[in-house]
Amino acid sequence: MNLSFIDPVLKFLPTVKKPDQPLSFREKLKWTGIIMSLYFVLFSTPALGVNTATINQPIIQLVSIIFAAKIGSLITVGIGPIVLSSIVLQLIQGSGIINIDTQNPEDKARMQGIQKIAAMGIAIVEAYIFVSTGYVPLASVSAFAPVVIQLALGAILIIFMDETMTKYGITSGINLFIAAGVAYSIVGGTINILFAEALQAIQAGGAAAIPNAILAFAPLFFAIMVFLISIYAYDMKVEIPMVFEQFRGVGGRLPIPFLYVSVLPVILATSFELSMTVWFRFLANTSGQFANIAKFFALYETSSSTSGTSLNLVGGIVYLISPNFPLPYSTVYGGVGGYGAYFQYLATHLSQLYLPWGGIVLVPEWMHIVLYTTVLVVLCVVFGRFWVEMTGQSPKNIAEQLQTIGWQIPGFRRDPRIIEQMLSKYVNTITILGSIFVGLLAALATLTGAVGTGMGVLLTVGIMYMVYQQVEKESALSDMPGVGKFLS
Repeated sequence: MNLSFIDPVLKFLPTVKKPDQPLSFREKLKWTGIIMSLYFVLFSTPALGVNTATINQPIIQLVSIIFAAKIGSLITVGIGPIVLSSIVLQLIQGSGIINIDTQNPEDKARMQGIQKIAAMGIAIVEAYIFVSTGYVPLASVSAFAPVVIQLALGAILIIFMDETMTKYGITSGINLFIAAGVAYSIVGGTINILFAEALQAIQAGGAAAIPNAILAFAPLFFAIMVFLISIYAYDMKVEIPMVFEQFRGVGGRLPIPFLYVSVLPVILATSFELSMTVWFRFLANTSGQFANIAKFFALYETSSSTSGTSLNLVGGIVYLISPNFPLPYSTVYGGVGGYGAYFQYLATHLSQLYLPWGGIVLVPEWMHIVLYTTVLVVLCVVFGRFWVEMTGQSPKNIAEQLQTIGWQIPGFRRDPRIIEQMLSKYVNTITILGSIFVGLLAALATLTGAVGTGMGVLLTVGIMYMVYQQVEKESALSDMPGVGKFLS
């Protein structure tokens, strides 16, 4: 299917104009600061009509970090619509339903326009789902429509902020929004450990006071461990020798990092899993035969409190493949009472799986851990391979770029097919291994209950590493304009 049919619609689609001329590094920093300041204002502003006092669920913390959102604020929906629309359109494109040439500026602009329209539509639908299913508790029934409108407008504003950051800032808005949310969570979690967890253990007294106080810092320890492992992994790379054809003796090495696609597979995989928990809430109250199928995928229970009723995911396929684990903190910080209670929960808890043909089946929590880890790793590999192909980082695309600028592998004739064959041996293998690594590390980090969620720490390290590389490049080009002209 050709995308030209969408052209009349795109003429009326609001868009952020590209800068008339390349921005300096200082100007990009200024725009980045402005957008991030606006993000924190939206992050800190609760939507009118939301009962924020009743929001205290471990899974909500992870949803907030992955979606760069804060439940109950104006950006409750966060970047979910952007990520989900990107995943859906990439799957459609990969299936061959639509034909697009990523090297063609017109096709690329059409694809971006369709993604923006899809993201805006998903933002409106998700805002309705968040409110109608009780995910965002309301202060009163009359606040339903106003809250839905506020959340939808906040999500649409995030879409345009991300576009502005991409065109005027240092990196994409999605990256910095996630990193900002994680940093906020880490600071808040560390303060809680110091002034709530550890202090409470010491005040309790007794022979176990000091060991309990030390154990209270375990979430911070796991966060540091994930941080160090991530940094080490980012420094691992394979280097392929290259020479410049026109100048004998001039050469270098082409680095292929172990984390070739960075943490993008984890962002896409986790966003996909958590988006399913949001969307299936909408089907929780269906009836008839379809209700049995919905319960098989996501089983919800209704709980009542003084603030009203809410839906809780307690079982089903979606539950078993999602990180629905309690926080291993004391009850002061919304956890289950420390790591002892947490490990007991993992050893004894039973999840529910509704079978349309056989009723409820109890599933031990260790199977939940295995299924969650396995599905996360598989999704990371799938999205990692797919992302390489869709973003022009495949061996074929890199070989064509190297051929264009005159680089070749020493000892081989100058032929892009030779370079592609050589790169395929490394890129394809490293993409799979790197995706498996980040998937396993993300799962381990989540299960350990690291501050800011271990997955959040992993994502932040990857994002800040990319930002550091971009800043270093921009700074070099700003100091040496001639280099930028040569590279262009």
